[in-house]
Amino acid sequence: MTDPEPPADLPGWFEPLLTQVRHAEAAEFTRLPTPDGEGRRQSAVLILFGEQPESGPDILVLQRAATMRNHAGQPAFPGGAVDPGDADTIACALREAEEEVGLDPRTVEVVATLPTLWIPVSNFLVTPVLAWWRTPHPVGPADPAEVARVERLPIRDLVDPAHRLRLRHPSGWIGPAFRIHDMLVWGFTAGVLSTLLELGGWAVDWPTGRVEELPTPGAAPVP
Repeated sequence: MTDPEPPADLPGWFEPLLTQVRHAEAAEFTRLPTPDGEGRRQSAVLILFGEQPESGPDILVLQRAATMRNHAGQPAFPGGAVDPGDADTIACALREAEEEVGLDPRTVEVVATLPTLWIPVSNFLVTPVLAWWRTPHPVGPADPAEVARVERLPIRDLVDPAHRLRLRHPSGWIGPAFRIHDMLVWGFTAGVLSTLLELGGWAVDWPTGRVEELPTPGAAPVP
């Protein structure tokens, strides 16, 4: 898929990230090689960058409802499986964001797609779609049974060392995480966020030796 031409008025802070992601490879986001698509579901997520006067650049995330069968209570980017009616993964990401948080696709400028990544637990091949929120508007859970909340996480808070840690999964896997805005962001979402902060030149040194155990489902969050 050929990435669209970025808009001429893209904010200056976005340019370094866009330059880097055009040459990025899957290995920069995951240690797992991406298999072929046979027997695996294609999906997409929308990584939507916006900006607010009081807090600067930010990224939109949602938190899944605690009652969901899969990924209950877990923060994530808007997204899901490609439907037969989707023209491509970009169309899928925009459709899912509209269905999940009420995003108006007309307010968004897609600027790039990232390498397709494999999520073994669901056997999905996920294409992250990078976009600029040209005209932000109020968003929120379109269906509370699926989405509990929607947040715009400022980059300045994401790179704050006080909000960063690593989590150990019961399987032994250890990966980056963020404890921010009363959410614990981990797994695929945290891994992609961590890499984007590095590629954008925003990341600062943080205590990588701070390793915690992944809380069991339903456990009270650690402050």
